[in-house]
Amino acid sequence: MSSSFRAKEPFRRSSGADAPTPAPGTTHVAAGSWQLVAEEGALEGLLGVLAGVDEYAIDTEFHRERTYFPHLALVQIAWSGGIALVDPLAVDMTSFASLFDSQAVAVLHAADQDLEVLERSCGALPKQIFDTQISAGFLGFASPSLATLAEALLGIRLHKGDQLADWFQRPLPASQLAYAAGDVAYLVDMRRVLVERLEALGRTLWAAEECAIALAKDRSPTVPDEAWWRLPHSRQLRGASRAVAQEVAAWRERRAQRLDLPVRFVLSDLGVTCIAQHPPSSLEELRHTRGVEARHLTGSVPEELLAAIRSGRSLAPSAVIFPPSQGTERLPKPIIAMASAYVGQRATDLELDPAVLATRADLVGFFQDVPVGRLTSGWRHDLIGSCLASLVSGSAALAFDGGGKLVLEERSGRPFPERANGSPRVKMAAVTSRVPDARAAPAER
Repeated sequence: MSSSFRAKEPFRRSSGADAPTPAPGTTHVAAGSWQLVAEEGALEGLLGVLAGVDEYAIDTEFHRERTYFPHLALVQIAWSGGIALVDPLAVDMTSFASLFDSQAVAVLHAADQDLEVLERSCGALPKQIFDTQISAGFLGFASPSLATLAEALLGIRLHKGDQLADWFQRPLPASQLAYAAGDVAYLVDMRRVLVERLEALGRTLWAAEECAIALAKDRSPTVPDEAWWRLPHSRQLRGASRAVAQEVAAWRERRAQRLDLPVRFVLSDLGVTCIAQHPPSSLEELRHTRGVEARHLTGSVPEELLAAIRSGRSLAPSAVIFPPSQGTERLPKPIIAMASAYVGQRATDLELDPAVLATRADLVGFFQDVPVGRLTSGWRHDLIGSCLASLVSGSAALAFDGGGKLVLEERSGRPFPERANGSPRVKMAAVTSRVPDARAAPAER
C-alpha cells in the first residue's frame, strides 16, 4: 500500500474468500481496505479528513516486554470512509492532538493500555471514548474479547494470527497489516449495535459514565516511594524491614524508569524482599543474598543499592509510607458476604456482569466510616448503593423469596422465634427439598 494518504481516492474493498460477511444493516469498511501512513504529508491529509467525522475507531500495537514504558509501533484508525494504518516510527505522533481535541467519539475495545501508550506518545487523549468491552458489560457480556463481540453483534469472525508478532520490524508484512486493520474495521458498527441495545434497556448513560471513568484514570508511572506496596507478601513485612523495602524498591523503580527497563531487569521482587528481611551491609553479603544475581550487580549498581539499604536502615518509622487501609479489618465479615450476595442477585436480575455492578473493593470502600468509591454516586448509587445503605442501617433485610431468589425487603424488626436450645424454628424438609444432593451425579458439562 502507498504511504501517501489520498483523501479523494476510494478505498479498495476486500473481496477475497477471507473477507468477513457483514451483518445486515451494517456499513463497515472491509479490513482489506487500508492505506499506510508513513509520511508527515500523508498524516496531515489523514487528520484533515478525520477533522470532519463524528466518530472514529482507534487501536494500537505496542511492545513493553523489555521496557518500563510501552513503546508504540502502529496506530490503526477506521471511520466511515476507510482505514488508515499510521507508522509512529516515521511520523510525529503529537499531531494527533488536533484529532483528540475534537468532539468526535473515539471507539476502542478494552481501551486502558491503548490510552496509556497514546497519552505517552501523543501527549493527549480523546475527549470522549466509547469502549466496546465496557459497554458490552451492561448487556451481560463478561469482559468479552474483540473476536467474541464481533461475532455476537455482527456475525463476523475475526482472523487472529499475528497477536504475538514483532510490530517494530520494517517493513511490516502484509499479513500483519491486514490483521491490524481488522482490529478497527468493525468497531464503529459494533458501537452502533451496542448503543441501540443500551438505549432499549435505558442503560446508555450507565455505559457513558463508565467510559468517562476509564478515560479519566490516572496512568502516571508508579510513585517510587510507593513501589514496595506492589511486592508479593509486602503486608507480611514487619518493623525495620518495611523501611528497607521502601527505599530499595524506590531505588529500583527510579532506575527502571530512567533506563526504561522492566523493574525485574534491575532487581527481582525476591531480591528486594530478601534484602528487606536480611539487609546486607557489604558487597560480599549482597552477592550472597537470595534473588540477587550477578547480572544485577554491574557498574554502579552495588554502590547505589548498598546506599539505598543504608538509607532504609536509618529511615525513621514515621517516614515509612503505607498503602491506604482497605478497611476490611473493622468490617464484620457478614456485611461483605451479604452485600456480595445481593450484588450477585441484582446482576442476575439485570443480566449484568457482576464486576460491572460492584467489585469487592467497591463494597469495602462503601462501608467505610466515610463512604468512598463508585457506589457513592451516579447510577451505581441509585441501583445498589442506596439499597446497601438501607441494609447496613437495619431498615432493610435480605430474604429468600421461596424460589431461591434473594430479595431486599423492609425490615419488620421482629426477631425470628427460636426454640429453647436457641435454634430457629424452620421446616427442614421444606428447605432440604430445594437443596441439591451433594452425592448426586454431577451434571454433564
